[in-house]
Amino acid sequence: MLDLTYGAPKPRVIAGAQHDWELVIGMEIHAQVASNAKLFSGASTKVGAEPNANVAFVDAAMPGMLPVINEYCIEQAVRSGLGLKAQINLNSAFDRKNYFYPDLPQGYQISQLYHPIVGEGEVLVELSPGVARLVRIERIHLEQDAGKSIHDMDPAMSFVDFNRTGVALMEIVSRPDIRGPEEATAYVTKIRQILRYLGTCDGNMQNGNLRADVNVSVCRPGQYEKYQATQDFSHLGTRCEIKNMNSMRFMTQAIDFEARRQIAILEDGGKIVQETRLYDPDKGETRSMRSKEEAHDYRYFPCPDLLPLQIDQAWVDDIAAGMPELPDAKKARFKADFGLTDYDANVLTAELDAAAYFESVALGRDGKIAANWVINELFGRLNKEGLSIAVSPVSAAQLGGMLDLLGKGEITGKMAKDLFELLWTIGGDPADLAAKHGLKAVTDTGAIEAALDALIAANPEQVEKARVNAKLAGWFTGQVLKSTGGKADPAIVGQMVARKLGL
Repeated sequence: MLDLTYGAPKPRVIAGAQHDWELVIGMEIHAQVASNAKLFSGASTKVGAEPNANVAFVDAAMPGMLPVINEYCIEQAVRSGLGLKAQINLNSAFDRKNYFYPDLPQGYQISQLYHPIVGEGEVLVELSPGVARLVRIERIHLEQDAGKSIHDMDPAMSFVDFNRTGVALMEIVSRPDIRGPEEATAYVTKIRQILRYLGTCDGNMQNGNLRADVNVSVCRPGQYEKYQATQDFSHLGTRCEIKNMNSMRFMTQAIDFEARRQIAILEDGGKIVQETRLYDPDKGETRSMRSKEEAHDYRYFPCPDLLPLQIDQAWVDDIAAGMPELPDAKKARFKADFGLTDYDANVLTAELDAAAYFESVALGRDGKIAANWVINELFGRLNKEGLSIAVSPVSAAQLGGMLDLLGKGEITGKMAKDLFELLWTIGGDPADLAAKHGLKAVTDTGAIEAALDALIAANPEQVEKARVNAKLAGWFTGQVLKSTGGKADPAIVGQMVARKLGL
């Protein structure tokens, strides 16, 4: 039996039902290929253009127009396959998937059913520290996107925008290895993260550049193990597909509702009808869209306008040699090189820009201190202001310079927070700002010691209390810091207090 977990929790059991039921989920992620031109034409893929501005003759299905493969889209698909530890098929082919829809001008979609460019792969999805699930990738195939029908511009007519028509999509099809709503969103998050690291898809879910079709079924405990042993899908129950999910929150809600809907039908003695459904976030429910089609319903056949695609292993090897460091490897390196916790490493590698920022700050400095400032101070302020790391008012060089001042004892921790605020609001060189605004730590231990001696001499009762209860020694530290206007290093003062009081 194939082990798809390490330290993974038990499968999600739906509460409130008459019997125990387990969830089984498979995903089809549609990721728009990051490319300036479409899959079979030179038309632009730029978002935000006027309706029907980015449409070539072949996109509009003008008579006699023939598709020409965009080599860069093929390269991006290969790169994505390598990033998902998948088999790259040196021989693949395109098929016509025939169906009518107003935003599909050709009356068919050029896709890959029988011979996809990428075969089986896998992705490890971390659910919590030390808990992960291995999700198998069945295939990745390339296909054209359709256009967009617009129904809210006129009460009597619909309009069609063909700008997306022909844009290259990678359809990443998983095995039914996902066992709950939270795992489903974690899986999509991980795929999105990998593609963004690779630069093969920008992952913008709001614009629909990454969206998922979610196949949901329920089965009784023990049936999934039978499927693993036999690879017989009948053990998993009849699945329903929830179409075009582009929100993690709505995906979680849709899966939960759909599972409960199916369980209610089965426990009432009914049967699940295989179909495609849509999620209505306003009502919090899925509704039927159409009966689920099978491959034969689309009358697939090899695309007569395109020869089979053949690529060289040497070309694939060149792409592999130029692969960037991926999230799991970067996380492991951050933990090893900078002594980070699993949580901090996860946060700092979630986005490539954030990881690069942190590494620039941490290089040659204390990694844990750098992580603390980047995560708590910088990320906290960015989130509060609704800004991304790309437009941070405080650069990595500025934050690193500030940490240098802190590390050399030229400023205290409190001063560092004040200096960070100055860097955020007015910018500039950290050392210059610190000098200009009087942010300089008191390093004259003689002056500190004299102040402490005077304090001890004037407060004999407090001295005795502190010697009985060491926690009360903090009063002396606080008073010395107060007398120096907060410019003395609390750590140095604390050590001196402990020595003077014999603690």
